Amino acid sequence: MAKKKKLAIAGATGFIGRWFIETYKDKYDIVALSRKKVNPSKSDIEWRMVDLFSISSSNKALEGVDYALYLVHSMQPSTRLNQSNFEDTDLLLADNFSRAAQNCNLKHIVYVGGILPKDNLNISKHLKSRFEVEQVLGSRSTPLTTVRAGIIIGPGGSSFKIVKKLVETLPVMACPKWTKSKNQPVDLRFALKAIDQIMGNDKFFNMPIEIGGSEVITYMDLLKLTAKEMNKKRWIFSVRFFSLGMSKLWVGMFSGSNKNFVSPLIESLRHDMTLTSEIILKDLPNYTVKETIKRALDKNIKIPTAPTGFGQTKDKNTVRSVQRISNPSKKTALWVAQSYPIWLNKIFNRIIAAEENKELLEFKLFGICLLQLEYIKNRSDENRQLFYITGGYLTKRTNRGWLEFRSILEGNYIITAIHEFVPRLPWLVYKFTQAKAHLLVMKKFEKYLTTLKK
Repeated sequence: MAKKKKLAIAGATGFIGRWFIETYKDKYDIVALSRKKVNPSKSDIEWRMVDLFSISSSNKALEGVDYALYLVHSMQPSTRLNQSNFEDTDLLLADNFSRAAQNCNLKHIVYVGGILPKDNLNISKHLKSRFEVEQVLGSRSTPLTTVRAGIIIGPGGSSFKIVKKLVETLPVMACPKWTKSKNQPVDLRFALKAIDQIMGNDKFFNMPIEIGGSEVITYMDLLKLTAKEMNKKRWIFSVRFFSLGMSKLWVGMFSGSNKNFVSPLIESLRHDMTLTSEIILKDLPNYTVKETIKRALDKNIKIPTAPTGFGQTKDKNTVRSVQRISNPSKKTALWVAQSYPIWLNKIFNRIIAAEENKELLEFKLFGICLLQLEYIKNRSDENRQLFYITGGYLTKRTNRGWLEFRSILEGNYIITAIHEFVPRLPWLVYKFTQAKAHLLVMKKFEKYLTTLKK
């Protein structure tokens, strides 16, 4: 009997991750990745704690793994102040995972993203981010297959929960224009079988595969079908005067969903997201939308849960800041890291001075060291420069935080990121002074980079 392949699942505690584990736990030797340290259980699933913001932690999480299923989307902030948007955060996490996959010699990554709309000239931030993640995951030696899916519907699914909650709550629904956009909802069972069929199959390496159900319906149709299956008499009709902002407010208010989840989702729903090519997978089940909705509503189906656990202990006022800045001249991260102190000296006319001393970089104000950074040469390369935050008046902790410059998306952008930083200033003072100043300086530095020639 052939040895089972070891499969790491990033995003294992999410909707698809939990169901994939439940469905295929006997076929694969599963390594479930979680931000939390999971309490030991009697199951055969190996849970590994991972910080995907850290390359070293990601490397350790993927040791001995054959394949990976990447299901990470817009992680909730893990620090008190998170100065970043979901697009830049997801980009950084994907780059870390791609680097770790290459370092650990993984044979295949499968990523579940979204169908790209036909009107991609005005693509939503949510779908654009999914495509960027796809590009970054596939930018190194590990083969990638992206499964581009429409709305995946099944028991416990977060997107369908919104539909269900709206139907439960509102007897009358005046639907915005975006509810007439077309989609091909896909049954969870179909999606899981498609992922399994693709995993480790070299026929599908380095190519996107679209999946969707056989029926093309609008989101308004989905609401009506759900109301019918729930035996709810609902008056559902379309109006033209709802703006996108009003839609976000409306859905968030009546569905009870987090605005960080609702906002990018609503932006994506304004697109028609139907298949552009035939499904090339074989022997997949065919479910009607009605059958799919009925199963998603079935209260007798036991939804798999993630085991309990506890997160890494952090200082109360921990900060993370991730910014993407344009880099039209395609300068390397090495060049940017070396040029940044020189630029800083000029822009502040040496009031704030950046001084280099061997492997140390110090930012000083009137001779007082504000921040001290130690350059980590053995973990840096041309496209990523790493500095540990080791001292200075403005930092409270000197044993964990780090700063990095990273070239991303074929050099078109630079990611500047500060991780696990704990300020010495009182929280409110820091939040409205140092934190704001950092963002302003990065904007000015971006403006400087855009003036450079290739």
